[in-house]
Amino acid sequence: MPRRRWELRDRIAGLDPERDHLEIYQLSAGREFPWDYTRALEFALFRTYCVPSISRLLAATGEFRDRPQKRYDDTSLLMAEIAAHGYDSPRGREALKLVNRAHGRFAISNDDMLYVLSTFIYDPIDWLDRYGWRPPHENERLAAFHYYREVGRRMGIREIPAGYAEFRAFKQRYERERFVWSETNQRIGEYTVGLFAAWFPAVLRPAVRLAVRGMLDEPMLRAFGFRPAPRWVGATGDLGLRARARVLRFFPPRRDSVLGVSPRNRTYPGYPGGRRPSDLGADAPAAGFPAEHPR
Repeated sequence: MPRRRWELRDRIAGLDPERDHLEIYQLSAGREFPWDYTRALEFALFRTYCVPSISRLLAATGEFRDRPQKRYDDTSLLMAEIAAHGYDSPRGREALKLVNRAHGRFAISNDDMLYVLSTFIYDPIDWLDRYGWRPPHENERLAAFHYYREVGRRMGIREIPAGYAEFRAFKQRYERERFVWSETNQRIGEYTVGLFAAWFPAVLRPAVRLAVRGMLDEPMLRAFGFRPAPRWVGATGDLGLRARARVLRFFPPRRDSVLGVSPRNRTYPGYPGGRRPSDLGADAPAAGFPAEHPR
């Protein structure tokens, strides 16, 4: 493997994961593993829909039923804006304001907010441990924790665990206790699988739906009420992702970050293209929204 391939890893190794967490996260998510972070965060959000209190709210808004692509694009672009520019930058603060306004309309428990935040840290790390072209450096693991801890503080999330292992333990405990089947889990899960499939030509969509099920672990399958895919489906996907990782080891390091840049975005083509974060986001809930959900 060319030595140059490791130059960003070596740079990350020389930084402090707490003091320099934003720089490390930008290098890791924007240059070292951009495709992996995108896929891992997609599945991280998918994972949160296994919690009935979360899926009930999402089902009530109708966003996943009526505008799943826009909902996906708004979430991914707002989070990318925060990462690309920093949570205390003008664009980062603007994006955070929109995220907080969207969440502030609803009665969301602090534990649910904590759990979603935890998936943004640990699901990408777990993905990279399996499918990254190299394992994440310890500084990348800790920097992700410190980065999202600061984002969480600015979102008003309380009682964020002070340590990396402690927050992972919270996530694992929460999943053991809260991952149970519900009708809204299944409905939001089906909308999400449909969204993923819609990114491909119609002839491939049944195979994509099968492949997505093959990527889900047993707790997710149970919580969604999905029938498991044949074992060979998951094994084939796993083999393909590991093969991709081996090939990427021989690629040169990426020179430019892709964070906050999405020219092929389906809802906002050419993003940012002169747009601001304030151009993103869901509309306010319609009249008649279920009374149990508004704050």
